[in-house]
Amino acid sequence: MKIIKKILATTALLAVGYTGLFAASAQVGKAAPDFALTDLNGEQHSLSALKGKVVVLEWVNPECPFVQKHYDRSGNIPKTQKEAIADGAVWLSINSAAPGKDGDYDVARAGAWLGRVHWAATAYLRDPDGKVGKLYGARTTPHLYVIDQAGTLVYAGGIDNIRSTKVEDIAKATNYVTAALSDLKAGQPIRTSHSQPYGCSVKY
Repeated sequence: MKIIKKILATTALLAVGYTGLFAASAQVGKAAPDFALTDLNGEQHSLSALKGKVVVLEWVNPECPFVQKHYDRSGNIPKTQKEAIADGAVWLSINSAAPGKDGDYDVARAGAWLGRVHWAATAYLRDPDGKVGKLYGARTTPHLYVIDQAGTLVYAGGIDNIRSTKVEDIAKATNYVTAALSDLKAGQPIRTSHSQPYGCSVKY
């Protein structure tokens, strides 16, 4: 528990530090900045090509215990991915770990991990120079963003509202991504458009 509290405290400090390191272009209520990244099969994916679709961006690091909570230990994020895609959304998982840093998996290792955790998103994209992560101000793994059909960023923050690595907390938590997607589907304003992301710091 002390280790987890230390990770959360460090993440909060890094979030403040990141503000001085780079200015994110992504702002809720404004057009999501375009980017292009390559998936594990060498296919390029750009945000501009997805106009007209709801898009979820998820920053991920297989080494992070908070990511492991939502993947390996519970299947919570794969379940959320499946539901989102079944409803017509596109879900892009992005790994911005720099070469040699924790979570910087090569294509083979990343593919093995995705299979083991039953990952169910549209594409897994590597961002080793961190450009896209910094463009969006991604601070933690996981860190989630929802973009509407018009290309506007409508949600940015954590997967849910309980900052822990305990699997049992998932059932008690509010899944902000699911909620945002439901609001979009219903044509309603997003009830929670911002939240504090939690997890491990992105390893830029």
